[in-house]
Amino acid sequence: MLLDGEAWQARFRDFRTEAWRLETLPAYNVPQEEDDLQSFRAGERIDPRTHSNAYTEDLKRVRREGKLKGRVHIVTRPLSEYLRYEFMYYLPHVWAGEDVRILDVTDRPDPLAGVTDYWMFDKREVVLMNYLPDGTQIDRTLFEGDVSPFIEYQRIAIAESVPFEEYVQGIGI
Repeated sequence: MLLDGEAWQARFRDFRTEAWRLETLPAYNVPQEEDDLQSFRAGERIDPRTHSNAYTEDLKRVRREGKLKGRVHIVTRPLSEYLRYEFMYYLPHVWAGEDVRILDVTDRPDPLAGVTDYWMFDKREVVLMNYLPDGTQIDRTLFEGDVSPFIEYQRIAIAESVPFEEYVQGIGI
């Protein structure tokens, strides 16, 4: 089942306890980010202490409701331009309540090699995020089957990663 529009948005509005994401790519080609990415390339930066948008406000709502939202992003150094851009937004996301973690596989084997990007909702529903090699999204597909492997991928990702703030201190960003 392909997910888009209201069916996709409902996942984020209606989850009960946790929404969690695995990100595996060094760049995502997101048309809605193009203007901000161009500004980043021109040297503009957000102030993480004052940055607020619909995403950070929704993160605050999620936390007020006692829910969790998190992600692990698998990276290698040197970080791609897109990752440096995305990292600029991760700090306000963390401060708004998202558990952002980084799994750096630069000098070690990737414990999740071959696992595709996905969102998991309440450890009972998985949505596969399908991309072209350049990070252009193909589609989002509701996984129909046993979600146990995805729960194990999440466990591995969290165990092998570090919190975002700790990661950036360690690499001097």
